[in-house]
Amino acid sequence: MSGEKDNSGKSGEPSGVDLARVALRAAKEQARARGDAARQKKQARRGGGLRSGARADGRDPMALGSAINRLITERGWETPAAVGGVMGRWPQIVGEDLAKHCVPQRYDEDERVLVVACDSTAWATQLRLLAPALVARLNEDLGHGTVRLIKVHGPGGPARRYGPLRAPGSMGPGDTYG
Repeated sequence: MSGEKDNSGKSGEPSGVDLARVALRAAKEQARARGDAARQKKQARRGGGLRSGARADGRDPMALGSAINRLITERGWETPAAVGGVMGRWPQIVGEDLAKHCVPQRYDEDERVLVVACDSTAWATQLRLLAPALVARLNEDLGHGTVRLIKVHGPGGPARRYGPLRAPGSMGPGDTYG
Protein backbone atom coordinates (compact mmCIF):
# COMPACT_ATOMS: atom_id res chain seq x y z
CA MET A 1 0.00 0.00 0.00
CA SER A 2 2.63 2.45 0.77
CA GLY A 3 3.88 2.12 -2.81
CA GLU A 4 0.47 3.06 -4.17
CA LYS A 5 0.44 6.32 -2.22
CA ASP A 6 3.74 7.36 -3.61
CA ASN A 7 2.63 6.74 -7.19
CA SER A 8 -0.75 8.48 -6.84
CA GLY A 9 0.47 11.40 -4.62
CA LYS A 10 2.90 13.84 -6.10
CA SER A 11 4.04 13.26 -9.55
CA GLY A 12 5.90 15.76 -11.81
CA GLU A 13 2.77 17.82 -12.66
CA PRO A 14 1.32 20.47 -10.29
CA SER A 15 -2.00 19.68 -8.67
CA GLY A 16 -5.16 21.88 -8.75
CA VAL A 17 -4.25 23.76 -5.56
CA ASP A 18 -0.77 24.56 -6.85
CA LEU A 19 -2.23 25.75 -10.17
CA ALA A 20 -4.64 28.01 -8.28
CA ARG A 21 -1.77 29.54 -6.25
CA VAL A 22 0.27 30.23 -9.38
CA ALA A 23 -2.74 31.79 -11.11
CA LEU A 24 -3.53 33.94 -8.04
CA ARG A 25 0.09 35.17 -7.81
CA ALA A 26 0.11 36.09 -11.53
CA ALA A 27 -3.22 37.93 -11.20
CA LYS A 28 -1.92 39.95 -8.20
CA GLU A 29 1.23 40.97 -10.09
CA GLN A 30 -0.83 42.06 -13.11
CA ALA A 31 -3.19 44.07 -10.89
CA ARG A 32 -0.24 45.72 -9.14
CA ALA A 33 1.32 46.61 -12.52
CA ARG A 34 -1.98 48.09 -13.76
CA GLY A 35 -2.32 50.10 -10.54
CA ASP A 36 1.24 51.45 -10.84
CA ALA A 37 0.63 52.47 -14.46
CA ALA A 38 -2.64 54.20 -13.55
CA ARG A 39 -0.95 56.03 -10.66
CA GLN A 40 1.87 57.23 -12.93
CA LYS A 41 -0.65 58.52 -15.50
CA LYS A 42 -2.56 60.34 -12.78
CA GLN A 43 0.61 62.01 -11.43
CA ALA A 44 1.65 62.99 -14.95
CA ARG A 45 -1.74 64.65 -15.49
CA ARG A 46 -1.42 66.52 -12.21
CA GLY A 47 1.90 67.86 -13.37
CA GLY A 48 4.41 66.24 -11.18
CA GLY A 49 6.24 63.29 -9.96
CA LEU A 50 7.53 63.67 -6.43
CA ARG A 51 5.44 65.08 -3.65
CA SER A 52 6.72 66.79 -0.55
CA GLY A 53 7.35 64.34 2.24
CA ALA A 54 8.54 64.27 5.81
CA ARG A 55 11.92 65.84 5.08
CA ALA A 56 12.52 69.49 4.17
CA ASP A 57 13.26 70.27 0.55
CA GLY A 58 12.97 73.21 -1.89
CA ARG A 59 9.23 72.74 -2.39
CA ASP A 60 8.25 73.36 1.22
CA PRO A 61 6.50 76.62 2.18
CA MET A 62 8.64 79.44 3.55
CA ALA A 63 8.07 82.72 5.32
CA LEU A 64 7.20 85.72 3.14
CA GLY A 65 10.27 87.72 4.17
CA SER A 66 12.69 84.92 3.30
CA ALA A 67 10.86 84.29 0.01
CA ILE A 68 11.23 87.98 -0.93
CA ASN A 69 14.91 88.01 0.08
CA ARG A 70 15.50 84.88 -2.03
CA LEU A 71 13.76 86.50 -5.01
CA ILE A 72 15.81 89.71 -4.64
CA THR A 73 19.04 87.70 -4.52
CA GLU A 74 18.13 85.43 -7.45
CA ARG A 75 17.17 88.37 -9.68
CA GLY A 76 20.11 90.60 -8.69
CA TRP A 77 17.92 93.36 -7.27
CA GLU A 78 20.02 94.04 -4.16
CA THR A 79 21.10 97.55 -5.16
CA PRO A 80 17.70 98.82 -6.38
CA ALA A 81 16.04 97.36 -3.27
CA ALA A 82 18.60 99.05 -1.01
CA VAL A 83 18.12 102.38 -2.81
CA GLY A 84 14.36 101.95 -2.50
CA GLY A 85 14.84 101.56 1.25
CA VAL A 86 16.82 104.79 1.30
CA MET A 87 14.01 106.55 -0.53
CA GLY A 88 11.65 105.38 2.19
CA ARG A 89 14.00 106.76 4.86
CA TRP A 90 14.67 110.01 2.99
CA PRO A 91 13.59 112.34 5.86
CA GLN A 92 15.98 110.63 8.31
CA ILE A 93 18.88 110.83 5.85
CA VAL A 94 18.58 114.46 4.67
CA GLY A 95 16.64 115.99 7.53
CA GLU A 96 13.01 117.02 7.91
CA ASP A 97 13.35 120.52 6.40
CA LEU A 98 15.04 119.37 3.22
CA ALA A 99 12.74 116.34 2.89
CA LYS A 100 9.67 118.61 2.89
CA HIS A 101 10.93 120.38 -0.25
CA CYS A 102 13.08 117.77 -2.05
CA VAL A 103 11.82 114.31 -3.03
CA PRO A 104 13.82 111.47 -4.62
CA GLN A 105 12.29 110.56 -8.00
CA ARG A 106 14.27 107.60 -9.37
CA TYR A 107 17.60 105.79 -9.32
CA ASP A 108 19.45 104.84 -12.51
CA GLU A 109 21.37 101.69 -11.67
CA ASP A 110 23.51 101.74 -14.83
CA GLU A 111 24.79 105.29 -14.32
CA ARG A 112 24.43 105.16 -10.50
CA VAL A 113 22.58 108.49 -10.47
CA LEU A 114 19.88 109.48 -7.98
CA VAL A 115 17.41 112.02 -9.41
CA VAL A 116 15.82 114.38 -6.87
CA ALA A 117 13.06 116.94 -7.59
CA CYS A 118 12.75 120.13 -5.54
CA ASP A 119 9.72 122.42 -5.26
CA SER A 120 11.68 125.68 -5.58
CA THR A 121 14.91 126.88 -7.11
CA ALA A 122 16.18 127.95 -3.66
CA TRP A 123 15.83 124.40 -2.30
CA ALA A 124 17.34 122.97 -5.50
CA THR A 125 20.39 125.21 -4.99
CA GLN A 126 20.62 124.18 -1.34
CA LEU A 127 20.53 120.48 -2.32
CA ARG A 128 23.18 121.01 -5.02
CA LEU A 129 25.46 122.50 -2.35
CA LEU A 130 24.82 119.55 -0.02
CA ALA A 131 25.09 116.90 -2.78
CA PRO A 132 28.73 115.79 -2.17
CA ALA A 133 28.11 115.22 1.55
CA LEU A 134 24.82 113.49 0.75
CA VAL A 135 26.50 111.17 -1.78
CA ALA A 136 29.09 110.25 0.87
CA ARG A 137 26.35 109.54 3.43
CA LEU A 138 24.36 107.41 0.95
CA ASN A 139 27.46 105.42 -0.02
CA GLU A 140 28.18 104.76 3.67
CA ASP A 141 24.68 103.34 4.02
CA LEU A 142 24.46 101.45 0.70
CA GLY A 143 28.04 100.50 -0.03
CA HIS A 144 30.89 102.31 -1.74
CA GLY A 145 30.12 103.48 -5.27
CA THR A 146 26.37 102.81 -5.20
CA VAL A 147 25.51 106.48 -5.80
CA ARG A 148 27.95 108.36 -7.99
CA LEU A 149 25.96 111.56 -8.54
CA ILE A 150 22.81 113.32 -7.37
CA LYS A 151 21.00 115.06 -10.21
CA VAL A 152 18.77 117.86 -8.90
CA HIS A 153 15.72 119.07 -10.82
CA GLY A 154 14.12 122.35 -9.91
CA PRO A 155 10.50 123.26 -10.47
CA GLY A 156 9.16 123.34 -14.01
CA GLY A 157 7.57 126.35 -15.63
CA PRO A 158 3.83 126.91 -15.67
CA ALA A 159 1.75 124.42 -17.58
CA ARG A 160 1.45 125.18 -21.28
CA ARG A 161 -2.06 126.15 -22.15
CA TYR A 162 -3.59 125.94 -25.55
CA GLY A 163 -6.49 128.13 -26.55
CA PRO A 164 -7.94 130.58 -29.07
CA LEU A 165 -5.78 133.54 -27.91
CA ARG A 166 -2.51 131.85 -28.71
CA ALA A 167 -0.10 133.30 -31.28
CA PRO A 168 0.87 130.81 -34.03
CA GLY A 169 4.44 129.55 -33.61
CA SER A 170 4.67 130.79 -30.05
CA MET A 171 5.99 128.50 -27.33
CA GLY A 172 3.90 130.28 -24.72
CA PRO A 173 5.56 130.38 -21.32
CA GLY A 174 8.41 128.35 -22.80
CA ASP A 175 9.57 131.52 -24.56
CA THR A 176 10.12 133.13 -21.18
CA TYR A 177 11.24 130.19 -19.02
CA GLY A 178 13.08 128.33 -21.76
